[in-house]
Amino acid sequence: MFGTPFGVNLDIFLSPFGMPCMAPPWGYIAGIDLKTNKVVWQHRVGTTRDSSPVPIALKVGTPMLGGPLVTNGGVAFLTSTLDQYIRAFDVKTGKMLWQDRLPAGGQSNPMSYEVNGEQYIVTVDGGHQSFGTKMGDYIRAYKLQ
Repeated sequence: MFGTPFGVNLDIFLSPFGMPCMAPPWGYIAGIDLKTNKVVWQHRVGTTRDSSPVPIALKVGTPMLGGPLVTNGGVAFLTSTLDQYIRAFDVKTGKMLWQDRLPAGGQSNPMSYEVNGEQYIVTVDGGHQSFGTKMGDYIRAYKLQ
């Protein structure tokens, strides 16, 4: 934004204990029926495991930076929460199907690619300084079954 008459300061307003300064929940994932614009399901996503002084994983939902990737098979992958996880959700029901611990903050959008008929999900786990997540320099690929 150098040279522009405006700027952005991207920070989360946190308490001295590292928690957001508003009542939880702080983040949701939701499924919307695009024909009716109605919320079909909605769940808290993200835990306090990596953002509180005590590593307790309270499922309160966390602020997020990044969006989901939805596959043709109806699975949404999300890495944008404050805790260091990639999660997979069934897009019809919202049920969490799978999760895996990331080596650093995954504040990004996952991507997908195909090699020889096999589909992979890729995450770039670099953390985010403004979000206070663990910094790193990782690229991970998961083969879909």
